[in-house]
Amino acid sequence: MPASRYVGRFAPTPSGYLHFGSLVAAVASYLDARAVGGKWLVRMEDLDPPREMPGAQTAILETLERYGFEWDGPIERQSERGNAYAAQVEQWLRSGLAYACTCSRKQLEGSHGIYPGTCRDAQHDWHGDVAIRIRVPELDYRFTDRLQGEFHQHLGREVGDFVIRRRDGLFAYQLAVVLDDAWQGITDIVRGADLLDNTPRQLYLQELLGIAAPRYLHVPLIIQPDGHKLGKSYRSPPLEADQAAPLLVRALKALGQKPPTELLQATPHEVLAWGIAHWDADAIPHSLTLEDARL
Repeated sequence: MPASRYVGRFAPTPSGYLHFGSLVAAVASYLDARAVGGKWLVRMEDLDPPREMPGAQTAILETLERYGFEWDGPIERQSERGNAYAAQVEQWLRSGLAYACTCSRKQLEGSHGIYPGTCRDAQHDWHGDVAIRIRVPELDYRFTDRLQGEFHQHLGREVGDFVIRRRDGLFAYQLAVVLDDAWQGITDIVRGADLLDNTPRQLYLQELLGIAAPRYLHVPLIIQPDGHKLGKSYRSPPLEADQAAPLLVRALKALGQKPPTELLQATPHEVLAWGIAHWDADAIPHSLTLEDARL
């Protein structure tokens, strides 16, 4: 892909500090963009204020800076994009593609996460205390991930009509990420493999919007020895400022790159510069998960 046409992004959720798993995803997306001279954007996916940790946004940006990352353009925040999300939801409601759902969690117990279509034809009023769902077709959506290979999912059988606006009025991740990636002109998405099975839903929304699907690369999810993923919900330790170079080298190794040991004494910018010059996406382990390995 020509350098001028590559636009990548890193989109953390500010529900906690960055941890090593976040760093691996950030390094992969950054190097993949910079290795071809592409742009790299940072977007805060702050859709859920009740889950946001006070000060997390500032801490995330400070950590990225300390670790040598440089981004293009201003930081965009999903919390400032509500009008765009609301307009699209209303358009789909008026066209009949979306509908109001009054089902409670208790009512959906036993559905194994697949919406049974209870409210699909109920024609509930979509104002007020209701969730909004998008109608999905009985179709198999498939794509070829740059690392994980072909992936497919039958939306009707495996997902069902999914929520695009929650009952509490907050917009769903699936809607926001698709609208924002299109708005920002994202051509390539490099992210953790825990989002692999979200992609068919996003492909469907892209199809409805008439926008081209970006290329996807889902890197292995870093897990702890007990099998839990490194994540904010498991109180994964934040990244230490004075360990930037060693942790960047460790992230490169997790991504199958072969950094020389002298990089452990380098500056964060020097480690990333080496990573850009030697980036080989084909060397990333072809796995959905990867146990966190110390240097």
